[in-house]
Amino acid sequence: MATDLPPPYTALTRHPMMPRASHDEAARFNFLTHFNRYLSGPIGHGNRLAYETRVLPAFRAEHGREPQHRYEIRDAMNRDPWHRAWSTLKRNSMEMRQHNGRQVVLRQLDELDARARALNDASGQLELDPAIRQPDYQTVVDVHCQPGGYHGEERPGDVSAGANYDVGIFATTGGALGGLTDGGGQAVVAWVQQQHPGWRPRRILDVGCTVGHNAVPIAQAFPEAEVVAIDTAAAALRYGAARAAGLGVRNIRFVQADAEDLSRWADAHFDWVQTTMFLHELSAGSMPRILAEAHRVLAPGGLILQVEQPQFTEDMPLFEQFLRDWDTFNNNEPFWSSMHAQDIHDVMERAGWPRERQFVAAVRAVVDRSRFPGSPAGPQEDFGRAAIWNAYGAWKQAQPRDLAGEQTA
Repeated sequence: MATDLPPPYTALTRHPMMPRASHDEAARFNFLTHFNRYLSGPIGHGNRLAYETRVLPAFRAEHGREPQHRYEIRDAMNRDPWHRAWSTLKRNSMEMRQHNGRQVVLRQLDELDARARALNDASGQLELDPAIRQPDYQTVVDVHCQPGGYHGEERPGDVSAGANYDVGIFATTGGALGGLTDGGGQAVVAWVQQQHPGWRPRRILDVGCTVGHNAVPIAQAFPEAEVVAIDTAAAALRYGAARAAGLGVRNIRFVQADAEDLSRWADAHFDWVQTTMFLHELSAGSMPRILAEAHRVLAPGGLILQVEQPQFTEDMPLFEQFLRDWDTFNNNEPFWSSMHAQDIHDVMERAGWPRERQFVAAVRAVVDRSRFPGSPAGPQEDFGRAAIWNAYGAWKQAQPRDLAGEQTA
């Protein structure tokens, strides 16, 4: 019988760098996985009921009009007991996920650090630069409630941030991204192979790679390509490079670099520049500079593809905007709201991609259905955890004939 239950934590792929969870730690992750799915589905649906039956009628009675902005809905919903309870549970679920992941990692950190050093020394796929500073806007909060964010260290040179991210994201997403939590990268690969089966990029740049869970599938799908995965967070890169080496992926390098300054690479160096759920982590000032650098290093005829949640537009109902905006105020995502409210096509145009060269494509997480029969979560998933995204892309300069056909922006 079909089921929408998430897969068990034991369905995770046990690559060499994955921290080993004890029976009780795995049980906690299983609880959180089901809890997140439950909050996204049956409990989450109560938000709409509360809005339609209580909050919206009260707003109309008080103001004599309909809400005009998602912030008005937020202010009204924050006074509703159901939504307040739901928000508290969601926030607590994220904090519990981070605490459990942190416990798993810290009790075996010596072993993880030693394994990472051995794998990275043998592979030569890690390039760190101590001169690279973590952007100030990334240090104002613990992003996603992860202690220290993605760049924090328990001690110099460790892999704690990357290991915590990898061991717990399965619970955060309800298992919807597959055994290696690489459903985003798999989605991009599936789209490229379906839309442009003859395309063979030689050099690929993945920006904001974290632990490489989205870059590695791209490297595996294009084994003859040179893939460069960059991030400013050394702790995540140490883990990510070791993870890739442990998985046997050799055509990828993890480089510590700030995407606002890609001067180490010449103009037109890459055939494909990729970001996956990265733009919403950027400040309003940094995003245009990063996109301008991406345009500079992209070769004529090359592709930029940026996977993100859909932008807030006039076509998106205000209530949906409000729900999608929850992470801004409750999940330590300070730039989420402003980023998704921007006209991304205008930002890309100012960075060098004319609108007529831009397109929007729908991509959906790809998982092993034999092991994950209930994934992705489908229509019941909440908007902040969706496994269905928009890809905002463009081909630089004139498109070859076999690269046409996307929906233009």
